[in-house]
Amino acid sequence: MVWITEGGHGRIGGVGEDGRVRSAKLSRKTVLVASAAGAFAVVGGGAVIAEAVSRRDEDDPVEEDRATVPDQDSDQDSDVEYAAEALAAMSLEEKVGQLFMVYVHGEAADTDQADAVASNRERLGADNGAAFVAAYQPGGIIYFDWANGLDDPAQTARLSNGLQEAAGAVPLLIATDQEYGSVVRVKEPATQFPGAMPLGATRDPEAARRAAEAAGAELRAMGLNQNFAPDADVNVDPANPVIGVRSFGSDPALVAEFAAAQVTGYQAGGVAVSAKHFPGHGDTGTDSHVGLPVITHTAEEWERIDLPPFQAAIEAGADMIMSAHLQFPALDDSLAPATLSQPILTGLLRDRLGFEGVVITDSLEMEGVRTEYGDDRVPVLALLAGADMLLMPPDFPAAHDAVLAAVASGELTEERIDQSVRRLLLLKYRRGMVDAAAADPDAAADAVGTEEHRAVADEIAERSVTLLANDGTLPLASGAVLVAGWGENTTARLAEALTSQGLQAEALVTGEEPDAAAIQAAVAAAEGRDLVVVTTFNVKDGSPQADLVAALLATGVPVATAAVGTPYDAAHLGEAGASLATYSYTQASLSALAKVIAGAVDPGGALPVDVPGADGEVAYPLGHGLGYA
Repeated sequence: MVWITEGGHGRIGGVGEDGRVRSAKLSRKTVLVASAAGAFAVVGGGAVIAEAVSRRDEDDPVEEDRATVPDQDSDQDSDVEYAAEALAAMSLEEKVGQLFMVYVHGEAADTDQADAVASNRERLGADNGAAFVAAYQPGGIIYFDWANGLDDPAQTARLSNGLQEAAGAVPLLIATDQEYGSVVRVKEPATQFPGAMPLGATRDPEAARRAAEAAGAELRAMGLNQNFAPDADVNVDPANPVIGVRSFGSDPALVAEFAAAQVTGYQAGGVAVSAKHFPGHGDTGTDSHVGLPVITHTAEEWERIDLPPFQAAIEAGADMIMSAHLQFPALDDSLAPATLSQPILTGLLRDRLGFEGVVITDSLEMEGVRTEYGDDRVPVLALLAGADMLLMPPDFPAAHDAVLAAVASGELTEERIDQSVRRLLLLKYRRGMVDAAAADPDAAADAVGTEEHRAVADEIAERSVTLLANDGTLPLASGAVLVAGWGENTTARLAEALTSQGLQAEALVTGEEPDAAAIQAAVAAAEGRDLVVVTTFNVKDGSPQADLVAALLATGVPVATAAVGTPYDAAHLGEAGASLATYSYTQASLSALAKVIAGAVDPGGALPVDVPGADGEVAYPLGHGLGYA
């Protein structure tokens, strides 16, 4: 392993000091891509491509790229010229570096903080982000709050600037997972939008586009230029442990419409997008972070359920598609995870759907892709399958060396590496990253969490709250309210929001698994109240949260339940006087919930999923939602 210290700006493997070409910035015009179609046939237990779209002409990469990727300056072809010139100036080592996106520890690019340096040395072979970027020339860096802070816009902007300065002529993709709702890396003061499923409940794709544009503008102000969103999975399994409210819903057409809207919104805000997780992660009971899921859909079911959102995202001009670490026997009967499956990534995504943007893997730290092969083997297999970018290998030096060794042995060709690097260069040019101005740390604070953006979040939240059942318990314009249930911050914030609506509210957190003492405390606190609101999260059969609701109902005090995660909680909570779903516990969603409870806002959300009852039959169907009128 080669150690690169903070001051070390040398190159590994004969990387030149400069010599790469910069070109003028492009206009922001985006031309949408049309998806190509081909016939799909099922043979035996697996899937094959019967009539694939014609493969790219390897001898004419300029024509192929111009025809299939959003072109921002087609009359000059400067994007293709830039990619060709930059690629020609790269050594093989630099090209391989471009294939990787990793995370670095430290709130500054040149951090000398001891824990950050130790972690970076162990995982990356460099002291800090700046040293690593200068040495290896990676294609991108992904941010996490636990690694990079991200709670100060000015600090985040300075971090981005330091990393880009170290990158030299070819800019970095600087990315994060900012789906909002349950997956958020950049927290307050950034605007906290409710997330995908609340958006689905509004039934308003324009609201999804506006939220994405505002979010994209905030990310770009802090120097980020890539977001791993939207989630294009169709959540048809109520027990799905990894998607849930990250999905817009269980209706393929609804998810497709909202995914396409967010693609255009994020891009309008200034960031590239990655629709995920291809070929679809919405029907699984296994979390691919800790295991290898198996999707049992037939090929016809994949066409009908999983495909439409990805097709819509591609047609809307998605820059990237992220692969899923899961087995899909109907699409590849070898049972290779999709990330390592040539029939799925090349046969379906490239040939059938005509996608010519960047294919990126999901994190290679996840167990779903590490169950059979070593960490040095997975990156090579992913590239052979058709991936262009390798996200977060657990041992970067080993992964980097393995790809170089595969080229040296002939298992991978340099021409194959060039294909992927060309796609990355085109993306960076077309999204305005080449010669982009540095982020302004002083201006970032003013651009993040603006009143205008918070108003968008508040409007979405108010329109998303869904009333599933009501026997007249709601609304409550005045009186004393106990807020019990899941979430210390959630219960406290809801009580505060109810107080701001003129109610006398008190919070009592009882947790995800309230014991007998907690339940008894809630029962005692309910005495003399006009209403008890129970916030619930991730309720399953036999959950103590259901016992809490039953005990409170037995007091005779009116009870309203509010599912602040998935709406499926309602199937397990008995007959409360009122049942609501917010799909989110952001401040905006809790404020909206308080307004609905107090009658200041009429509930207008419509379920974006079917909610089954305890017997497995649909209790509340897709589209269900009550109002007060």
